[in-house]
Amino acid sequence: MFIYLNGDIVKDKEAAISPFDYGYLYGIGFFESFRIYDGHPFLLDDHLDRLNKALQEVHINQRFTRASMQSIIERLLNVNGWQHASFRLSVTAGKGEPALRTLAFEEPTILVYGGPLPEAPMELQEKKASVLTIRRNSPEGSERWKSHHFLNNLLAKQEIGNPAVEGIFLDQFGHVAEGITSNIFWVKGNTVYTPSVDTGILNGITRQYVLSLCEKRGITVEIGRYPLSALLEAEEIFMTNSVQEITGIHEVDGSSFPGKAGQITNELFKHYTQDRNELWTRNG
Repeated sequence: MFIYLNGDIVKDKEAAISPFDYGYLYGIGFFESFRIYDGHPFLLDDHLDRLNKALQEVHINQRFTRASMQSIIERLLNVNGWQHASFRLSVTAGKGEPALRTLAFEEPTILVYGGPLPEAPMELQEKKASVLTIRRNSPEGSERWKSHHFLNNLLAKQEIGNPAVEGIFLDQFGHVAEGITSNIFWVKGNTVYTPSVDTGILNGITRQYVLSLCEKRGITVEIGRYPLSALLEAEEIFMTNSVQEITGIHEVDGSSFPGKAGQITNELFKHYTQDRNELWTRNG
């Protein structure tokens, strides 16, 4: 497999990063994962906007545009012979002295790698979920970015122990927060509910797309802090993730839900399938 590293396309086994990279020493870095549909990077502008804001907050001197990122994507798709794929764009603070400093980071490490995917499904998928005992930690700063600080997620994955099951975090007060690698939504009485970002969740790109889609389709949405009972009393539950798309939840700890048969979940997924090959931004 070929990857992109600091301006070059290299074989993955030949890539080298300094042992003094602040991404390795201190976990200072951010990433975005996005899906490629027949060569098109769905919602790329939104992913780059979130990444650029995160980089600015910690003074990493790097900004991305659609054109610059699309050039990298096209090069990687061509050299690897892929048409449908997922990619991860990762940016760390780069090489520095082995002691934490507060200056701006002028030479970040930029890594883009991915893998091929089958053609995207036209039917809604579903999976099980389970409520975690480990609580969602608070964000490192004013809001949660998609950072390299992933220990909370790793501990949650280890608690679940099954990659086919999505773990659901509660926040420190017992409110529903998010999945290990997803945002959570549920439906009751023709209203879509989802936790607010002040529960400490990542403001996912697909989450933002679904909220925008609901507004366009006239679907009522409520965003707030909700107890676990609100989730378990739902008529439909679904999760969102930039690679797994919109996925129905058919079971939570033994309680059954419609999953891929959910009416509103299917309506949203139908529009997702119509948008995923052409939209650059949820506002497009």
